[in-house]
Amino acid sequence: MKKYAIIVAGGSGTRMESNLPKQFMLLKDKPVLYYTLKTFLEAYEDLQIILVLPVDYTDMGQEIIDAYFDKDRIRITAGGDTRFQSVKNGLALVEEESIIFVHDGVRCLLTKGLIHRCYAQAVETGTAIPAIASKDSIRLITEEGSDAFDRNKVMLIQTPQTFHSKILLPAFQIDYKDKFTDEATVAEAYGMKVSLVEGEENNIKITRPIDLLFAESIVSSH
Repeated sequence: MKKYAIIVAGGSGTRMESNLPKQFMLLKDKPVLYYTLKTFLEAYEDLQIILVLPVDYTDMGQEIIDAYFDKDRIRITAGGDTRFQSVKNGLALVEEESIIFVHDGVRCLLTKGLIHRCYAQAVETGTAIPAIASKDSIRLITEEGSDAFDRNKVMLIQTPQTFHSKILLPAFQIDYKDKFTDEATVAEAYGMKVSLVEGEENNIKITRPIDLLFAESIVSSH
């Protein structure tokens, strides 16, 4: 089946204490975004990427594509004010029935194995949401303070969140709500149940300077 990866890289560098958005910061002499794009392109030869970027950084994104990749497999579109709108802008370029991956551009350490797991489950069930168990103790905030909560009932959600186009495209036609923090919450609001798939410990979202150091150690070990 046709495959699209919508890579959402619309963030700024506020928590990185940098004026440069974190997806363009260098990791072993290449932009963070390079590693994300490379993994998806190598996962499937017939996969097309839709790269969603801040409007002021589309030229910088094009420079990365021109320098490293087959530009026929990657298209760029401008992001919106919210993740929901950015993903919706990317979905507007999906032209046929397909499996659609939606991935955070700064989760640059994912593996082809995770992409393959998500694809296989989305083909079977229509959805695949990567998740890992919490290793930390969990507490729920209450009006009185906080209560301990069974961490075995909590999963930490990652991307690529993966869907059949028949589910994701109509789901993104519903009105935006503040609770839409990811694609799974949109699909659930549309009335669909989502299925989880095993994520990866290293599939972190680069948001702070220490994350770049961790990512550098992982990239160096491969």
